[in-house]
Amino acid sequence: MILIADSGSTKTEWRLIDADGSISQIKSAGINPYYQDEKEVMSLLQEGLSAHLHLPVDKIYFYGAGCSSDANKQKMTECFQSLYPNASIEIDTDLLAAARSLCGHERGIACILGTGANSCLYDGVSVVENIAPLGYIMGDEGSGAYFGNKLLGDYLRKDLPQNLIDRMDKRFDLSKSIILENVYQNAMPARYLAGFSKFIFQNLKEPYLYKMIYDGFVLFFEKNIMKYTDYKNEAVNFTGSVSFYYSNILRKVAADLGIHLRHIVEGPIAGLTLYHQKEIEK
Repeated sequence: MILIADSGSTKTEWRLIDADGSISQIKSAGINPYYQDEKEVMSLLQEGLSAHLHLPVDKIYFYGAGCSSDANKQKMTECFQSLYPNASIEIDTDLLAAARSLCGHERGIACILGTGANSCLYDGVSVVENIAPLGYIMGDEGSGAYFGNKLLGDYLRKDLPQNLIDRMDKRFDLSKSIILENVYQNAMPARYLAGFSKFIFQNLKEPYLYKMIYDGFVLFFEKNIMKYTDYKNEAVNFTGSVSFYYSNILRKVAADLGIHLRHIVEGPIAGLTLYHQKEIEK
């Protein structure tokens, strides 16, 4: 029995592959050991897997945001060992999850545009180059948090067209103090910022917002993809809700920049499941 997870800061998607090959799906809250301590992680795992804690899981593949450091990998490993003491556990990054899901065993560039952003050059086995995305404060161009940050900044400075300010006032309980508290004091600020992406998408016919998305994707390509070795001869692939829902604009930006964009999928879990099923069959 194999348990596979792809976890971002917002949500975790699980697949449980039984001995007979049947697959169960589970969804739970996002887990990010960079921001959450061991107690919080344990609580989220127990809540998300509550109906499956009794199962004899043999192998666990957990791919997550915040899992790049040895310390955070160890934190996640210890939590899973408490729940499934007999399982073999592999903890790795959400970036490797994206690469394995999008590219399989082929070479290519894999990108994540969801709450945050990331990318890598993948040789079919491992990540060989990674331009640091730098997080929602210093970077993450093209991500949900990046666009939420731009939207709220323009809202507070009244740079948005008045009709968009009116729509935001009608839909959200917003003030300078509320926004600053959520961004600078409360937990998971990137998740808060990314939550405004839905509003942008629903109002995408507004030229101001369309340009915001277009320009943000241009920055993502310029500051990330165009720095990879021989990037124009590599197939570029995307996963994540932002890349999926804004795929038409993303494809236009790629075409305008002369970049070969191949796959765009909402999430990597289906491709990851297929990847590990093939590994089992070998």
